[in-house]
Amino acid sequence: MKKILFFVVIICFSLNGFAQVEFNTKFKPIPAKKLKIKEVIPPKIISPKVTPPDLVKKPDSVPQFNPEDLFKDSTLYKKEANIDGIFYRRNQYLGSFKTKSFTSTIRYRDAAFVDGDKIKVYLNDKIIQPEVVLDGAFKGFDIKLENGINKIDFEALNEGFASPNTAEFQVYDDKGIAITASQWNVGTGYKATIIIVKE
Repeated sequence: MKKILFFVVIICFSLNGFAQVEFNTKFKPIPAKKLKIKEVIPPKIISPKVTPPDLVKKPDSVPQFNPEDLFKDSTLYKKEANIDGIFYRRNQYLGSFKTKSFTSTIRYRDAAFVDGDKIKVYLNDKIIQPEVVLDGAFKGFDIKLENGINKIDFEALNEGFASPNTAEFQVYDDKGIAITASQWNVGTGYKATIIIVKE
């Protein structure tokens, strides 16, 4: 038993001899190197000088007009000839409609049975479709609306096999919303007119 105790004491001393001394007063740690941080100053942002635009006064309203006055110009419209109870030998005013749309889509087709009706289409008294044969399916075109009055005339070039020249038409704004839809019944040489007022 003494031998075992002696052996344990020797092992303890030998382990103490290999142990590291934690706190040595002669040890001096190397100080950390101080990094010099250069302060970066962002450049001054000079905003551009903005001059507000001159105020443009919006007109109070679109100039008032009487659509009936449009048909007094005998150079643009054929004179009525309603004789013997034939009421389609006249020009037909189909209404005035307001929109804020920039463009408009006009569509038309034969309103009765397809009998060969032909039309000519004007926009502000300028021909935009010289001859269109009306079918059972809708045909049409897009127009860029001018500020104010945009007058569209459909002139009957014939009356087909069965009088008068008949058509159904539709007008849509640039979002595809219907502005108006109606029909015309006019004789050869007469015009059906709609007015779109761009506000």
